[in-house]
Amino acid sequence: MRPDPHNASFAVLGAWLDRIDPGTHRRVKGLRLATAYGLAAMLATTPALAEGRETLLGVLAAGFALWASVSEGQSTRYRSARDLLILCLAAGIGASLFAVLQPVLGPRWDELTLVTGAFCVGYLKRYGVLGAGVGSQIFIGQLLAFTSGATLRDLGTIALAVSLAGLASVVPRMLSGPAEKPALSPSADTPADGDVAFTEMIMGLQAASASLVIAVLGQMLGLTESAWAIAACTYVVTGSLAGTVDRIRRRVAGTLVGVPLGLACLPVAAHMPLVVWVMAAIAIIIYAMALPEHYEIACGAYAFALVVTMGASGEYPVAVLVARGWETILGGAIGIAVVLLFAKLPFVRQHEC
Repeated sequence: MRPDPHNASFAVLGAWLDRIDPGTHRRVKGLRLATAYGLAAMLATTPALAEGRETLLGVLAAGFALWASVSEGQSTRYRSARDLLILCLAAGIGASLFAVLQPVLGPRWDELTLVTGAFCVGYLKRYGVLGAGVGSQIFIGQLLAFTSGATLRDLGTIALAVSLAGLASVVPRMLSGPAEKPALSPSADTPADGDVAFTEMIMGLQAASASLVIAVLGQMLGLTESAWAIAACTYVVTGSLAGTVDRIRRRVAGTLVGVPLGLACLPVAAHMPLVVWVMAAIAIIIYAMALPEHYEIACGAYAFALVVTMGASGEYPVAVLVARGWETILGGAIGIAVVLLFAKLPFVRQHEC
């Protein structure tokens, strides 16, 4: 009797899933991420709430809910709900900070606001998982406000987005319950003397410096989406050169796989948007499963989801989507250069000795 090729395919897929996520807990979290994103986007379309702000409100609420759910890492419903609300509020603070500074910096240099968020991503890791999440959410809020063109008059929309994101992220967590166990990302490398505060300060300064360089280069060279390069260099900085190089290698490898796959699906995105959103949801689930130990797979899944959803909107030319790949490489290269530069500074070398 011939073996069924379909059963064999499912067996291979099941074995791969079990290898990436042995306890199935992160699959549950992945479903929660997709649910939180979709619920927030749906709530933002409510006519009584949106009042002509559907696009901005949807982008902010869905983004706040998604990344708050990614950063949250508690084991009980109450603590998870508490942290999710704090993380959504942090994203709102980041977006509000961008909206307030945008008139001061002007449309040409408003990207400099991301430098402050990049510093928070590194420095606030000294306060544990929640601190790391708050720093990330401040940056995410600034990034979403920048890419969506939020201004000072949108502060009310940002506040509403925080409320919707809090609701959309807490409800799925209440339903997932004990089926989900947090899997925390590996902690940053720390020096032998245990001075975590100094290490996180250096990490924040490295991320902020790299972001500043990219923002200036973006104006000089006319980068398509320099915010992507800033995000790349911000999230790969660790407490050591070896750790930073490893994360950059993994991020670039994943992006160089995820972006082409996403581009290959663009014809489907134009004619079958529902199929594209299902594929993006599956990619987000894979992202959640792979993030703690398989950073390259997580980056590839996220790059794929981002490209296909942007392509489905029909608002982005292929050149912009391709820039996702090469600007990630640029951000990683600048990140390495900054880390090497900091390693040669006298006070850093003295601290490591």
